[in-house]
Amino acid sequence: MVKGARFKDYENSFPWLNEAMIVNICHNTTAPNVGLRMNADNTTLKCYMADTGLLISLAFDESDIANGEIYRKLLLDKIEINQGMLVENIVAQMLRASGHRLYFYSSTSKKAEERMEIDFLIRKPMPTSRHNISPIEVKSGKNYTTVSLQKLRAKYGQYLSTSYIIHDKDFKTENDVVYLPYYMTPLL
Repeated sequence: MVKGARFKDYENSFPWLNEAMIVNICHNTTAPNVGLRMNADNTTLKCYMADTGLLISLAFDESDIANGEIYRKLLLDKIEINQGMLVENIVAQMLRASGHRLYFYSSTSKKAEERMEIDFLIRKPMPTSRHNISPIEVKSGKNYTTVSLQKLRAKYGQYLSTSYIIHDKDFKTENDVVYLPYYMTPLL
């Protein structure tokens, strides 16, 4: 990482990296409605690696990777890192492979009740009476909260289609939220 680097110094690189399929760009949208692209804030984005294996190789010590230790720890769920980063990258990769453009919603309001971040927003292809926007939260731990999703649904519920939580547990539906295991992400 370059010390003192700013987005404006590299903003022209992101579209090129995205088109080259090296990264998957996820744009912030200012409103979760039918015009996700129209409401995209192109100065706020998340950059996911298009290849999660490459992300792991770049993020960890080369000697651990060379002897396979890091992959063994990943498989045995014994890695000492924030697994949310890896799981969110995997979900982004699966959503892009399924043909979705990547958007997220973030509100950094000073009011706690309006502050929230939703990992992904996707547009569902089937028209309904709503705007067909489905919020997706990705969860990697055993215990997690859904506060941001609840806030989004309270504020924009009339615009939203099915809400999803992607997690490492079984499929279930609870309080109008569909909980999907990771491997079902490509079905969205």
